[in-house]
Amino acid sequence: MSAKLDGSRTLVLVTREGMGDAEPELSRKLFATWTRLVLENDSLPGAICFYAKGVRMVAEGSPVLETLKAFEAKGVRLIVCSTCLNFYGLVDRVKVGIVGGMGDILAAQWKAEKVIAL
Repeated sequence: MSAKLDGSRTLVLVTREGMGDAEPELSRKLFATWTRLVLENDSLPGAICFYAKGVRMVAEGSPVLETLKAFEAKGVRLIVCSTCLNFYGLVDRVKVGIVGGMGDILAAQWKAEKVIAL
């Protein structure tokens, strides 16, 4: 990518432990590459919502924590589903983002002009 894209009205949905429907190792690798490239090109979305298995990406042990922390430092809202964290027993292991509810995710979806599901 050569020109900076304005993704401030874009919402990304992360519902898997990685990106795409592949073996877990490949899914995590794809997501790590995607986040790194988006960050390097400074074409950041306005928000990223993590729910279902996607909440594992913001928890201790995630391979993308440092990149997600950089997203947050640049103003990207990282919204993490509290119900999902409770279901997977990850409430105390969250390392980045704000824990919210489905109402927060719904509000972000309605506010977005574009939604990308990974």
